[in-house]
Amino acid sequence: MLDVDSTLCAIEGIDWLASRRSSAVRDRVAEVTERAMRGEIPLGDVYAERLEAVRPSREEVRQLADAYMERIEPRVAESLAKLTNAGIHVVLVTAGIRDAIVPVAEAVGLLPSVVHAVSLYFTEPGDYLGFDAQSPLTRNGGKVEMVRALGLARPILGVGDGITDLEARTADPPAVDAFAAYTGVATRDAVVRGADYVISRFDELPGIVFG
Repeated sequence: MLDVDSTLCAIEGIDWLASRRSSAVRDRVAEVTERAMRGEIPLGDVYAERLEAVRPSREEVRQLADAYMERIEPRVAESLAKLTNAGIHVVLVTAGIRDAIVPVAEAVGLLPSVVHAVSLYFTEPGDYLGFDAQSPLTRNGGKVEMVRALGLARPILGVGDGITDLEARTADPPAVDAFAAYTGVATRDAVVRGADYVISRFDELPGIVFG
């Protein structure tokens, strides 16, 4: 189970979109994103707020996909290829925007079917209409629900940078068997403290998986 924002890619998608708005919107979105990732406020309390403040168009989401691909972390494709070639099933589980993340998955050698993210809705001209509020990924505990629903073969390793990633390990019972905190983009103390492993480069990942 692999996160995307500040893990697979060195940006937070919603922050990148907010950077195209006023400084007030940009600063507010960045603030609540960071607080949610540290576990200081529930993700569900700010998910709708951030999207409503930004109201990204379909074209901006396409541009976000390009930005993600420009900021893919070093050696991701090679490291994931080592896993998938050995029969390891890699899934992306993220609160990010699905339409922006599918191209990233394909760029690193993964199929769209392994992307579990949040869908946005648009009007015919491409204006923002809303998001899939029923997705568990829009709230705390959502990654726990998603991983359990996927019925993945055990053991499962979770990899991410935020508290919503760590929740998959700390849930009762845990949804993953081990968790690696990824610190190559952002380091959050609470996430590091709860992790079984701490990595800052993707080429460290196969060593953990293969033991």
